[in-house]
Amino acid sequence: MNYELFIRSSSREVDFALLKDGRLVELNKEEEDNKFSVGDVYLAKIRKTVPGLNAAFVNVGYEKDAFLHYHDLGPKVLTLLKFIKRVSTGKLKEYSLKDFPLEKEIDKHGGINDSVKSNQSILVQIVKEPISTKGPRISSELSIAGRYIVLVPFSDRVSVSQKIESKEEKERLKRLITSIKPKGFGVIIRTVAEGKKVAELDRDLQNLTDRWTAMCKKLQGAHHPSKVLSELSRGSSMIRDVFNDSFSAIHIDDETLYLQIKDYVQEIAPHKENIVKFYDSKVPMFEKFGIERQIKTSFGRTVSGSKGAYLVIEHTEAMHVIDVNSGNRSNKSKTQEGTALEVNLIAATEVARQLRLRDMGGIIVVDFIDLASAANRKQLFDHLREEMKDDRAKHKILPPSKFGLIQITRQRVRPEMNIKTREENPENLEGENAEIEAPIGVVDKINEEVKRLFKKDYKKITLNAHPFIAAFLTKGIPSVRTKWFLEHKKWVKIQPRDAYTYLEYHFYDKNGEEIN
Repeated sequence: MNYELFIRSSSREVDFALLKDGRLVELNKEEEDNKFSVGDVYLAKIRKTVPGLNAAFVNVGYEKDAFLHYHDLGPKVLTLLKFIKRVSTGKLKEYSLKDFPLEKEIDKHGGINDSVKSNQSILVQIVKEPISTKGPRISSELSIAGRYIVLVPFSDRVSVSQKIESKEEKERLKRLITSIKPKGFGVIIRTVAEGKKVAELDRDLQNLTDRWTAMCKKLQGAHHPSKVLSELSRGSSMIRDVFNDSFSAIHIDDETLYLQIKDYVQEIAPHKENIVKFYDSKVPMFEKFGIERQIKTSFGRTVSGSKGAYLVIEHTEAMHVIDVNSGNRSNKSKTQEGTALEVNLIAATEVARQLRLRDMGGIIVVDFIDLASAANRKQLFDHLREEMKDDRAKHKILPPSKFGLIQITRQRVRPEMNIKTREENPENLEGENAEIEAPIGVVDKINEEVKRLFKKDYKKITLNAHPFIAAFLTKGIPSVRTKWFLEHKKWVKIQPRDAYTYLEYHFYDKNGEEIN
């Protein structure tokens, strides 16, 4: 298994593409003006409590109030409120929690008005970013994530990731962390801590306690609402969560970002520092490594799989529905059941990839091809679970129903990634035909532009266009480009660009400057 991470920066956003064995499995976008990232901590004020919902609406500075349910308060919320009050007023200068008196835990079956009141100051953490018409979902049970551990204030509990299977390793890690953790803090040991030495764990723990102290210093005199702790940048947090020895390269096309990521990798994995590489070329990075082409073919209503199978993905208000089709799959199996199983296994791999790639959340129903054999249905179920092991989002998969349906629930904490693959029809039709997948009518416009530019006496012209358009202009005997040469006695260099839409093209002069 080989992972590569590509980070592309522009003036307003940063794109992250994660490839597994050359295939795109995650695509994330970080916008410059996104102020409400998962993990950010805010000093906020409760606007009003709603006993009927057993929740409170909290002003965190977003246009819509954030939603805080009673169950997201955390059992130690009374201690947290007392701590905030004492720190904000300057009565408490010691932030280590080792001598801070704990209040009693709230009743898990209690009501919102028993714990918090309107206009009360509270520390909250974003657990779900604003999506569609909804404000952020928040929690007052704070946690600060590091590379190997997660620090939980106002707790003494030490827990270990369930993905660490060795009982001896679990006990070793628990024993190590218990011996070094500060009093008043709980710790969750992450999967990547497996096999790590106490020095590495202690360094991570110290970094997290430093972040906690820095956050507490901001509370005194802070206005409401204000961000007091920022999650790492999307690039650093992504590396923190998925980075392992399987990574072979991290490519970055922005020098400032490159230096930041290089420093972070040097901190968490010094032996892998040399895999962080600065990409400096005139050819766009996503173009060079074929990522744009994968994006174009991986999004859209229909997704092609291997051996002729394909998926049809529909989005409704209530759920996502995925239909599995065998397509023109040639029947190499001796039985219909064997063919159905083979197509279903191929489709399951692609379904797991699509859920992660598009960051689809909520309820997902997958209509696989019917399987008569219970053993085959179990094999399909086990295969899908195995393929989704690498998915960082919390998810649950139910066994196939009698109708061949598999139901999946998947946590969504950010808006779904959506890439538009259909474009305006150049023939200006209406209704269903207003948009199409691959219009070629743009060639006539390019012809006119070429004639105009040659009349202006440009000596050397380069045309950047979508690969379909580029192929149309360069293939055939004689090709369109050859006809231009015979007519104008000048050669046009044509450069295909996967990132372009079908109708997009740009001309450049001999100095590489765009011709308007």
